[in-house]
Amino acid sequence: MRSAKSIVRALSAGSSLIVLSMAAGAAAQTAPEQGATTVDEVVVLGSRIPRKIDSEGPAPVTAITAEEILRNGYQSVPDLLRAVTQNGGETQSQQSSSGASFTPGAQQVDLRGLGPNHTLVLVNGRRIADFPLPFQGQSNFTDVSNIPVGLIERVEILSGSASAVYGSDAIAGVVNFVLKKSADGTRFDFRTGFTEDGGGESQRLTITTGWDRGAFHGVVGVELLNQEPLWAYDRKIQDSTKDSPVNTTARRAFLRFDEYDDYLDPGKATCDALSSLNGGTTYYANRPRYGDFCGSDESIGYGTILSERQGINAYSAIGYTLNDRTELFLDLQFSHSNLKLFRDVKTWMYQDANGSEDGLFFNADTGLIEGWQRQFSPEEMGGLSKGFTRNRSTSFNITPGIKGTFGEGDRWAYEVAFNHAEYRSKVRFPQIIAEAANKFFLGDSLGVDPDSGYAIFSVGANANRLYRPLTPAEYDQISQDSVYEPRSRTDSLSASLSTKELFNLPAGPVGFAAVIEAGNQAYELNPDPLALKPYYYALVDSDGEGDRDHWGLGYEVRAPLLSNLEFSTAGRYDHYSFAGNDVGEFTYNLGLEYRPITSLMFRAAYGTGFRAPDLHYVFSGPGNTHPSGTDYFRCRTEEPDEEIGDCSYSDEGIVAYRNGNRDLEPETSKSFNGGVVWQPVRNFDISIDYFQVELTNQVRDMSLDAILRDEADCRIGRTSGGSTVDPNSPTCRDAVARVDRYASGPLQGQLRGVSTNPINIAEETTSGVDVAAHWRIPTESWGRFNLAAAYTWVDKHDFQQYPGDPTIDKLAFDSGYYIPREKGTASISWSNDRLTTTLQGQYLGELPNYDEDGFIDASWMFNASVQYDLNDRVRLSGTINNLFDEGPVKDSTYSAYPYYDISWFDSVGRSFYFQITYKMGGEGL
Repeated sequence: MRSAKSIVRALSAGSSLIVLSMAAGAAAQTAPEQGATTVDEVVVLGSRIPRKIDSEGPAPVTAITAEEILRNGYQSVPDLLRAVTQNGGETQSQQSSSGASFTPGAQQVDLRGLGPNHTLVLVNGRRIADFPLPFQGQSNFTDVSNIPVGLIERVEILSGSASAVYGSDAIAGVVNFVLKKSADGTRFDFRTGFTEDGGGESQRLTITTGWDRGAFHGVVGVELLNQEPLWAYDRKIQDSTKDSPVNTTARRAFLRFDEYDDYLDPGKATCDALSSLNGGTTYYANRPRYGDFCGSDESIGYGTILSERQGINAYSAIGYTLNDRTELFLDLQFSHSNLKLFRDVKTWMYQDANGSEDGLFFNADTGLIEGWQRQFSPEEMGGLSKGFTRNRSTSFNITPGIKGTFGEGDRWAYEVAFNHAEYRSKVRFPQIIAEAANKFFLGDSLGVDPDSGYAIFSVGANANRLYRPLTPAEYDQISQDSVYEPRSRTDSLSASLSTKELFNLPAGPVGFAAVIEAGNQAYELNPDPLALKPYYYALVDSDGEGDRDHWGLGYEVRAPLLSNLEFSTAGRYDHYSFAGNDVGEFTYNLGLEYRPITSLMFRAAYGTGFRAPDLHYVFSGPGNTHPSGTDYFRCRTEEPDEEIGDCSYSDEGIVAYRNGNRDLEPETSKSFNGGVVWQPVRNFDISIDYFQVELTNQVRDMSLDAILRDEADCRIGRTSGGSTVDPNSPTCRDAVARVDRYASGPLQGQLRGVSTNPINIAEETTSGVDVAAHWRIPTESWGRFNLAAAYTWVDKHDFQQYPGDPTIDKLAFDSGYYIPREKGTASISWSNDRLTTTLQGQYLGELPNYDEDGFIDASWMFNASVQYDLNDRVRLSGTINNLFDEGPVKDSTYSAYPYYDISWFDSVGRSFYFQITYKMGGEGL
C-alpha cells in the first residue's frame, strides 16, 4: 500500500513517470524523466481542488493500485481491506454467526475500529446505497463484498475526519474505489483458484473494453464470479467437538432434562437406534456433572467457512463531448449475486405462544417439569441444501451529469450530476415453525399446571416422540423459509465549482472549490410478517422503514502563505430532516504543509466531523432479542450474602424489547493528524503520522446491565455501596418502567424482560501512529527491486458507555473487545524484463484470548505471486495465498466453536490461483 507521493514516484517505469488521479478519476499522465518533470493537476481524495500531485497533502492518503492488488494476492475487496493497517476493526467473516443472522453475505470496512457506520465508502467518489439489512441488527452500513475487485483501477483510503468535504459518515475516514475509466482495446482476465486441502474452488472472468470515436467515448467492464462453498467439516481443526482445547464433550443432538438442568438418561439402546444420523456419528454420550444424552462430535461441522456465490458485476463510464469545454457523462454500475451460506443445523425446544424459550413444560406422565431439545440432522432434512440461508441481491448506481470549464483560460471547472443508488435483496432464512413443532413432538396442551405455571403435555414416560428420526417429509411439515425483501436507496443532486487560481498571493495562486448537494435516503426492511411475532422458534424480529431529506453546502480554500508553507481549509453545513425532526451541523477542516527543504515536509490537519443518526436507529420497530442479565434486585434482597456472580439470579435468560428512537441527535467528532514525510533520495521515502479521533454523543443501545442495576438501586432505595437513591428521580422512574416482571402466578416477581432503545450517550477516543516506507532499487544487471512497508500502532482506544462510568480500555485483554494494537504489511517485488515476483506479509498483533485473562500471540501470514509476459498481449499470473499454510493462532482457552477468533482468522489454509490475461487491440500490456 502506498501514499499518494509514493505512487507517483514508485510507478516510474522506463522513461515515464505515471501520475494517478485521485477521487475524480482523471486519466494517468506521463512525462519524460529527463530534465524537469511536468505534472498535471488532478483531484486528490479529501479535496475537490485540482492541484499538482508532486507531494503529499496535509492528511495522509493511502492508495492501492490494480497491479498491487494482483501482486499482493488480494482475491476480493474484503481481502484487500483486511490488509489495510488503518482498518482496525474486523472485516466480518463469512462464517460469522452474527453476519449469517443479520446481514448474510455482507462484509464491511471499519477504519480505526470505530464501527463500520463511521467509515464512508465511495465508488468513483460517489455514495452507494447501504446494505438493506442493519449491521448486527442495529446500524446501517455499506457492503463492500459486491464491489468487483477485477474492475478496480485503485483504492484510496483517507483515515481521519472528512465531513467538511464529504458530509456525514466520514468520521473515521473515507474509502474510495476508483473503477477503470479508460481502456484501449479489449482485455480478458480469467482467474481460477482452489485450496490445498479441498473445497472452495472459484473462477472469475473479467472483460474490459473501451472506445473513442470522435465525440463519443467510454469504457465497459464485466466481471463474472463463481465461488464454491468451503464446509467446516472439510477442515480438521473444526470438524469435531474433539478439536476443542477446553471441552471435548459431544454436541447434544438429542437431549431431555429436568428443571434443575439434570439430564434424563435416554439409555444406550435409544441412542444406538439413532446412530445412522449425522453421517453415522450419533452415539450414547455423557457430559460430566450433567448426565447422559444422545450426541455427535461431528455435527458441529455443518456450516460454511466460505459462502457459495455466483455473481455478475458490470460497469460503464460513457462520455459525449459537446465542444472543447463541455462534456456529458453517464456512469452505470450493476451487481447481481446469488449467495448461499449454512450457519448451522436447526434446533427445537418447546416454545409457548408468548415466545418463552426456557423450553420447560409439565409432563403429566412423569410428574416432572421437563425440557426437550433436539437438532435436525442432514438425513432428516433431506440434505444440507434445505438449510442454506439464501440471499439474492441486486444493486445499481446510475449517475448522469455534465461537466466542463469556462472563463478565460478555462480557469473554472464545474460538474452537475444526479446520482441514484439502490440495493435490493430477497433473503430466505430457514426456520422451525414453533407451534407446528410443539404439536409434532408434544401433541396438544392439556392446560397449565397450577403449581409451576408451565403448560401440561402428556407425552409418555419414555419420550419416544423425541428420540425418533424424522423423514424429510415430516421435517418439511415443521419448517419453512422466512422471507425478507429489504431495500435501500439514496438519491442526490450535486453541483461543484472549482478553480486552481481564484486570485494570487505573493507565494502563488489560491485554489477554491464549492459544492452544493440535496437528496433523499430511505430504507425498508420488509421482513416476513410472521417473523414479527412468536411464530418461528427463537425468532421475534423487528421491522423498520423510513427516509430522510438532506441538503449540504460546502467550500474549500488552499492558499500558499509562503513559498514553502501552504494552508488549506474546508467548511460545510449539512441539514437533515427525518421523523419530524430537523438537525444541522457545521464542520470544518484546517491543514498545514511546511517544506523547509525540498525533500522534507511537515504536515498537520485538524477537523470536526459528524454523523446523522442511522436510519435504523431512528425508525426500527419493536422487536425482541434474547440476551442474559442479572436480577440485581432479587440477588440483593433474597441472597444478600452471596457474591453477585454466585447469586442464583445471575446470568438469567431474558427478553430484550428493543425499539428505535426518533429523538436521536447527530454524533460529533474531532480528528487530528500530524506527521512528517521525508524523501532524501528519489527512490526512498518514509512517512510517520500521529492520529487521534474523539467521537462524542455516540449512539449506542442502552445498557441492559445498567438498567437492571438502576432498577435494584431505585426499588431498594440505596446503591450496593450504601448511598441513598431517590426513587422518584427521573432515572429511577425510567429504570423501573423499563424492567418487566411477572405480575402474578407462580412466576410472580421473576424477571421477564427489559425495554431498551438507542441513545446519544457514549464517548470513544483512539490515537496512535501510522508509518509507511518505500524503497526502489533499480540495478543494471539484476532488474528492479521494490520494498514497501506499512505499520499502525494504536496507543489507546478508550470507550465510555455512560457519563460517570469507568472508562474501558478496548485494547486490554479483559475489555470485552477483540481489536489489535498493531497491524502491519510488508512486501518485496523483483522485476526483470517480462518477469515479476512478489512476496507480501501481513502482521496482526496480539489479541485477547477467549477467557480474557491474557493475550494470544501475534501472527504473520504471507502471500506470494509471479507474473510473466509471454509477449505484449499475453500475461500469465500465479498466486499462493497463505504461503506457509498457517492456521489460526492457537488459544488454549477458546471453548466456543470453531475454537478460534473468526473475526481475524480462518481455516481455509494454503490456496492457489492462476490467471491468464489477454489484450486485444490498443497498446500492449
